[in-house]
Amino acid sequence: MRRIIKYMKPYAALLIVAVLLLFGQAYCDLSLPNYMSKIVDTGIQQGGIENAVPAAVGEDTMGTLLSFMDEGQQKLVRDNYTLITKDSPDYAAYVKEYPALEHENIYVKQDLDEHDTLLMNPGFSKAFASISTIEQIMEAEQSGSDTLALDKQVSEDGSEKEAEIPPVLLQFFGYYMQQPEGSGFFTVLNAYPQAQDVYSALNTLLDEKLGGMDASLLQQTAIPAVKSEYQALGMDTTAIQQDYIWQNGGFMLLLALGSAACTVVVGLLAARIGAGLARDLRQKTFTKVENFSNVEFDKFSTASLITRSTNDVTQIQMVVILMIRMVIYAPIMGVGGVIMALNKSVSMSWIIALAVIILLGFIGSIFAIVMPKFKKMQALVDRLNLVMRESLSGIMVIRAFNTQQFELDRFDNANKDLTHNQLFVGRAMALMMPVMTIIMNGISLLIIWVGANQIAASSMQVGDMMAFMQYAMQIVMAFLMMSMMFIMLPRASVSAHRIADVLETEPEIHDPQNPKHFKDPKGKLEFKNVCFAYPGAEDNVLTDIDFTALPGQTTAFIGPTGSGKSTVANLIPRFYDVSCGSVVIDGLDVREVTRHELRDQIGYVPQKAVLFSGTIASNLRLGDEEASDATLNSAAEGAQAMEFISKNAKGLDASISQGGANVSGGQKQRLSIARALVKDPNIYVFDDSFSALDFKTDAKLRAAIREQTKDKTVLIIAQRVGTIMDADQIIVLDEGKIVGKGTHTELMESCGTYREIALSQLSEEELQS
Repeated sequence: MRRIIKYMKPYAALLIVAVLLLFGQAYCDLSLPNYMSKIVDTGIQQGGIENAVPAAVGEDTMGTLLSFMDEGQQKLVRDNYTLITKDSPDYAAYVKEYPALEHENIYVKQDLDEHDTLLMNPGFSKAFASISTIEQIMEAEQSGSDTLALDKQVSEDGSEKEAEIPPVLLQFFGYYMQQPEGSGFFTVLNAYPQAQDVYSALNTLLDEKLGGMDASLLQQTAIPAVKSEYQALGMDTTAIQQDYIWQNGGFMLLLALGSAACTVVVGLLAARIGAGLARDLRQKTFTKVENFSNVEFDKFSTASLITRSTNDVTQIQMVVILMIRMVIYAPIMGVGGVIMALNKSVSMSWIIALAVIILLGFIGSIFAIVMPKFKKMQALVDRLNLVMRESLSGIMVIRAFNTQQFELDRFDNANKDLTHNQLFVGRAMALMMPVMTIIMNGISLLIIWVGANQIAASSMQVGDMMAFMQYAMQIVMAFLMMSMMFIMLPRASVSAHRIADVLETEPEIHDPQNPKHFKDPKGKLEFKNVCFAYPGAEDNVLTDIDFTALPGQTTAFIGPTGSGKSTVANLIPRFYDVSCGSVVIDGLDVREVTRHELRDQIGYVPQKAVLFSGTIASNLRLGDEEASDATLNSAAEGAQAMEFISKNAKGLDASISQGGANVSGGQKQRLSIARALVKDPNIYVFDDSFSALDFKTDAKLRAAIREQTKDKTVLIIAQRVGTIMDADQIIVLDEGKIVGKGTHTELMESCGTYREIALSQLSEEELQS
């Protein structure tokens, strides 16, 4: 993929925006479990009360709370709370919020910043937790129990036992319960004869029960007492809880909508980047292929080039989209999920490590099995396309020789090979989902089991365990996404290499850096000691080819099959470059001018006539886009094509199907010749372009061409002697060398090869007529 990444530069800005949105999406997704934890722990379990610092507290309760704080905490509390009495100026406003103000004075918290709240929270947590513990002890005494189940202790033999209430405390609580209703707990305690012993036992029990708790659990223990105080003040605790849940639920909804918005926009950007890159690659590949010489076409088959421009580009497009959506997003989620999970519980981090190890082990095994199949898949697609293209293009020959079954078997073998390969990959990939489901469910059960024990030991809250589970799933999914991409990338990498091979192939034939120009082109063509060998071949196809073709003359080439006639034609428009010597037009070596300017001087009619889908007019205008209908008619007349064009009601607007399948071979040749006549170049090259014509049409065509090209340089390559007998110059080729040069009459006397060819086709009388 590295060789293709450089083509993504135009989309760098969109990619940056997509990455920023992915960070936004990850933030939203990672924040959701945290808010869910708050709703469970604070909204449900703590009644919406976030910390142990109360908004208001009764005067008597404040005195009790202060007795459980040190001097520094007491000073901090007194500095940040205001005593409200009936004489206070804002009494009317406060009494609506705290109805108990009618019966007792209350302390109201001033507007505090988060820092001061954090400083006071430990003191209030311990004080309220102490009061809560004392209330539990009193309830235990009232029920007749001498044990307390707030915390469980572990004995030396490993069994659990409940904390015992010291006898001195049981005696005091019995004494306290006999006092008149409304007697203050600490007022009675201070007057108790054994107050010092009670205080000592009470502090020992509180330290034993509360000293091992972390700050969050100590706060959670204190919250019920805070809630009880709010109820005593007449506050609506249900409204407090609902407001907290609605507020955090609203944040969760906003985060979910933000994540969805980011997902949609990132999807749109990824689609735009992927589609744009695919469009650019197709365009660049097609442009590069158009500039290929025949040398490069010999390296890449047509079927392979089609597959590279379609299937391979589609593979890259799909992977680019998935990379933006998954490969970039997965590490963000993985790292963020680990940080958030560790923030919830460090002690359960080993579960995440275990899940990742199992996941990577499984993915690695699948990767090792599937990777070779992915690499093989594109070659099999190429093979299938090749077989299909050959079968469809040669369907007439296949039917003529009754080889339909052979071609069907050939296609079936290629199809089965690809199918078996894809089925193997599909089955291996299908195995991933059930295994992933087992891994994820197993991890969930393990987290619940370990988390439940930690909750029972008061070292974790329920919401934190639920959030940890979600973070674990997010981490596992992140690693799964990355692993899936590592499986998909190899196939895309193969496609990327195949496209890069085309894009990075430098044509052996290229334009000069400082091209020259034809100043007054006439069409004089010279071959000067030309030799040529195909790339990789040891022997020359042409050797010492030397001739001159002048404007107003017809130069013809004839010779046995394989003598190099078409190769000579291919050297003129630089389909190949000479191996030695030079091809000169109007005094300029063809390698010194641009290919576009060179080919503007040449009207080339190939050995195999090629027409394009459209109309007759659109095919003829390939020679000159601006040609008028009169020009088209004149060219068609000269090429002897009007006889079948006029028979069609649409005339020049008659449709031509792909490849000219709806016209005969002779008609295709005549339209190809007409196309060259429309161009009206200085040099005409007819590469065996009359082979499909009957003798009568051939003669009329050559006569018309001679009239229309009387001041042009004409080169005719032919197999029939009758076609070239009237040429001003005939060049006889044999095994890549010129073995004769002259007129028909001269060659009949001086060239045995020409005479042999002529006599094999015509009689002595016909040759002399």
